[in-house]
Amino acid sequence: MRFGYARVSTSEQNLDLQLDALKRAGCERIFQDVITGKSRKRAGLDRLMASLKSGDTVVIWRVDRLGRNFYHLVTVAEELLALGADIVSLTEGIDLSTPIGKAIYRIICIFAELEHNAIVARTKEGLDTARAHGKTLGRRRKLSPSQIAEARNLMASGDMKAEAVAERYGVARATLFRHLKRQRPMRLAA
Repeated sequence: MRFGYARVSTSEQNLDLQLDALKRAGCERIFQDVITGKSRKRAGLDRLMASLKSGDTVVIWRVDRLGRNFYHLVTVAEELLALGADIVSLTEGIDLSTPIGKAIYRIICIFAELEHNAIVARTKEGLDTARAHGKTLGRRRKLSPSQIAEARNLMASGDMKAEAVAERYGVARATLFRHLKRQRPMRLAA
């Protein structure tokens, strides 16, 4: 069976061009999404994958409709191929049921790996540079060291219970205890 898949990023965009091309290509059933390519959850694509049987063909108008970048495209394509489906891209003329199509797909995979490795390397270099310049990475702590000390004193004196202290600082009780556990009070040497 020939299935079509169409996607646009926003509701202001129109699927008509893709839908017309997929119908002309003989797609018996067309799945569609109106969602950004960055989203990993795409209901139409999920329904398409659930409908596939070995030997089916997935037709797309253009390869960028399937994935948001080379790496993501390859990931989605691998899932489709694992289900036993062939992939046809109308605009690029790629048909993975042919030897030429398979060769082009392998080239796409090489570029996807290259892109992924470059992103990983740039990210690592950026993090290393930030650390070298004294930047603290990760999420900011919800409580400052002085707030933690004050919270510890309020609870130790019996003036306030943990729930009241957590509410005072606008954090959950578990967050308060996690901060208290991380920052133990300093002990003076005898």
